[in-house]
Amino acid sequence: MPKYAKRVETLPPYVFSQFQARKKELEQNGFDIIDLGIGAPDLPTPSFIIQKMIQEANKPENHRYSPYQGCSDFKEAVAEFYEVHYNVQLDPATEILALIGSKEGIANFMSAVIDTNDTVLVPNPGYPVYQSAIHLAGGTPAYLPLDSTQNFKPNFQSVSQTDLAQSKLMLLNYPNNPTAGTVELNTLMEAVTIAKEHEIIIAHDAAYQLVTFGDYKAPSIMQVHGAKEHAVEFGSLSKSFNMTGWRIGYVVGNPELIKALATLKSNIDTGQFLPIQKAAAEALRSDLSTVKDNNNLYEKRLNLAMDGLEKLGVRANRPKGTFFLWAEVPKGFTSMEFANLLLEKAGVIVTPGSAFGSLGKDYFRLSLSVSEEQLTEALNRMGGIM
Repeated sequence: MPKYAKRVETLPPYVFSQFQARKKELEQNGFDIIDLGIGAPDLPTPSFIIQKMIQEANKPENHRYSPYQGCSDFKEAVAEFYEVHYNVQLDPATEILALIGSKEGIANFMSAVIDTNDTVLVPNPGYPVYQSAIHLAGGTPAYLPLDSTQNFKPNFQSVSQTDLAQSKLMLLNYPNNPTAGTVELNTLMEAVTIAKEHEIIIAHDAAYQLVTFGDYKAPSIMQVHGAKEHAVEFGSLSKSFNMTGWRIGYVVGNPELIKALATLKSNIDTGQFLPIQKAAAEALRSDLSTVKDNNNLYEKRLNLAMDGLEKLGVRANRPKGTFFLWAEVPKGFTSMEFANLLLEKAGVIVTPGSAFGSLGKDYFRLSLSVSEEQLTEALNRMGGIM
């Protein structure tokens, strides 16, 4: 029996893969499953992005290795995007790095900036990949609670002075996965103030920065004065441009931290396919009308889901961003029990809040990434067993 690294053996099971495995079993037995679990847009990539990809793929010179830090066209497009939407100036050469998706970038960033036993402040509830990446890098998590009474803002005051003094890195994520919580710029200003005082690096995961509703506009931590001294921000085209499978994202901010990540990545990968980077540049330079159309569609689904859950007696905060609903588990169930009940008895997949940390145990996450017809059917099925 071959042996493998303990760091892999001791990784916690990825709850999403567990539910997907059970989904496959049920479907093979003839069950119709509606999947509201994973945050993957069901909408197509906009045609203008696909056409740009085809155009660039037809050029033989684009089939060579990509520059390790990303092609200049993509990085310049990221800089233009930040200037237009946030009034933030970035140097494409030193303050922007192309990623093979922000998930890859965040995981590699851990290994680039923390050493064995370094403490990392991680949101609770939070995206499970944060915990896995800390584990693989040999770090130690300390929890940054998100306040359910304040739209899941980070409760900095609840973090002990010991944890603040020992922490090397703080992870933030807004608009937030899984809670769909949002913040204003003053919350990010508070984080930067704490980072300066305690010499903590901030990594802000802004994967859902363009998936917003109404008049809400998600802020960038780069808008905070002095943020570049301590922070980086991860962005992704997966959610806003329906490009999950394309695997393209970026990180911006502190040049020394960018350099550290670039050095690590240059020893691991050789960058994303050039036509994908050039198509992503086209997306970032667009008028974002396709993003607005997506958001309008998600908001219609949101209204439908909120009404449906209310009729079932299930409470959920109305979000201003992401395509998730973070709903309270009905009394008498744990989040895992409720998620299993929905899958086995109703053929509906939701994600148990316990998968996101101890403060998620009373919630479940529902994704709006299915059609209104499927969403209506899922809610009807839920009502049949509640």
